[in-house]
Amino acid sequence: MGKKRVKAGTSKAKAAERRALFIQAYIANGGNATQAAITAGFSPKGANAVGSRLSADVNIQRAIEDARGKTIAAAEAETGVSVERTLRELGRIVHADPRKFFKDDGSLKNVADLDDDCAAALASVEVTEEFEGRGEDREMIGYLKKVKFWDKNAAIDKAMKHLGLFEKDNTQRPPVGDVHITVVGVSPAAARHTR
Repeated sequence: MGKKRVKAGTSKAKAAERRALFIQAYIANGGNATQAAITAGFSPKGANAVGSRLSADVNIQRAIEDARGKTIAAAEAETGVSVERTLRELGRIVHADPRKFFKDDGSLKNVADLDDDCAAALASVEVTEEFEGRGEDREMIGYLKKVKFWDKNAAIDKAMKHLGLFEKDNTQRPPVGDVHITVVGVSPAAARHTR
């Protein structure tokens, strides 16, 4: 008896390559296991079953999570956007204190003089120079400064969602019990009139 022949494409190396392609495709397409199986080279007819089997495999799940973590870490490193930094910016809007935008004499601070927390809460600054007179008699008499903050209510709403406070609030409500009404001393004639 000779050595048993292995079908083309079923070697361990080829299977490992298909698993790696499946993982890449699964992450790239947002978690569609069937489409990832087709992209990895499996038959479209059996892709649903293969995708389901591969996505349920513990080793593949771990590899997907590891790859996602590396992808997220690379994106964070490249863009500077991270969960921590995003939450810090959100916190700056939630905790913005308008008093910090003014000097002791009540005048508005220059934007360059604002600390990082105040600057992050600031959506825009509009400065309009005000003049009086015409021609050579025209002179500047002051400035109109408008400061606009990012929407604090929207920031609080986002922070509450992140912290899961809406779900906690819904589960903390007391259960509504059965309501029993007992009518005492009503004649049958009176009961007919209340219907």
